[in-house]
Amino acid sequence: MSMGLFEEKGFIVIGPLLGAAECLELDSAMPQLQAGSAGARHLLDFSWCTKLAKLIKAHPEIGPLLPSDPVAIQCIFFEKSKDQNWLVPLHQDLSIPVKERVPHAELIGWSEKEGSLFVQPPDSVLQELVAVRLHMDDCGPDDGPLRMVPGSHKKGRLSGAQALAERDRLGEMVCPVARGGALLMKPLLLHASSKASGQSKRRILHFVFGPRSLPCGLQWQYAV
Repeated sequence: MSMGLFEEKGFIVIGPLLGAAECLELDSAMPQLQAGSAGARHLLDFSWCTKLAKLIKAHPEIGPLLPSDPVAIQCIFFEKSKDQNWLVPLHQDLSIPVKERVPHAELIGWSEKEGSLFVQPPDSVLQELVAVRLHMDDCGPDDGPLRMVPGSHKKGRLSGAQALAERDRLGEMVCPVARGGALLMKPLLLHASSKASGQSKRRILHFVFGPRSLPCGLQWQYAV
């Protein structure tokens, strides 16, 4: 049932992955991420994060939705609150972190963020990726939850005008998630979020899982 729903809509909420005690334990393991920063990359450098990635891969509801022989290739921390607030316009996630630059006609949009190299690979790669957004706090309607355009991942890479047309045609769904729960999504799915309007905070560990090997001579920066 979950597989069919995930393939059809491009996203699904699963949870709770972590109970109250496990969330508190994780809170204490990541104090370096709570010093007033809205986000952080390179979390897969930390042992607690790699351990969590392996637990996610082994989860009975999540494992079947990941690529065959999956590896965690990224984990980013986001914190949205009344003091650290932003909106995200409608978009698709098109870039992946890789080890080094490779000259190839199918690789475009090279960029660097916080010392990591990113590239936009062929759509065939993006279609295999699955993002798992683990929520460390309750995320209700006032906390800037993601708004998804269900089924839009089936359309491939879209221009700005095409994205807006698909949103108008398919509509949006708001995705609240409880503390300890996870939102799984396909990166080609159109999504956006509003600013938080409540007094709470919304902390998220955004994992991305992909196939172990890449085409075009690419190598992952991380492969956990």
